[in-house]
Amino acid sequence: MTGDERTLIEANRAFYEAFRGRDLSRLDKLWASEHEVAVIHPGWAAVHGRGEVLESWRRIIEGPSPPDIRCSAERPFLMGDAGFVICRELLGGGELIATNVFVREDGEWRLVHHQAGPVPPAAAAEEPGPPTVH
Repeated sequence: MTGDERTLIEANRAFYEAFRGRDLSRLDKLWASEHEVAVIHPGWAAVHGRGEVLESWRRIIEGPSPPDIRCSAERPFLMGDAGFVICRELLGGGELIATNVFVREDGEWRLVHHQAGPVPPAAAAEEPGPPTVH
């Protein structure tokens, strides 16, 4: 794993630590301020704009039953000053698959997009591998 891949994974882990710790101040610092941002939470319409995205996280974190979430199976993808991480989100009642997109701002990885969705039970049990060609 390269140094950039490691720092991208570290930024991804910082996001989940802030989310799990219900730390809105830290979440605010992890989201980009110089680029457009968006989020698609499971079951929600797309949310656009930094203020609206941060408000959506506030609603989740301060809601009646915020999820206890853990991240696993992180895989980084780099494209210069942009990159994304695909990972699994482990919840008490199931599992989601997520993509977190980052850009570099002032030398730090900052989120510009998060999207998570359900994983069918059979797919959740499988280990990721190379695609099958039909």
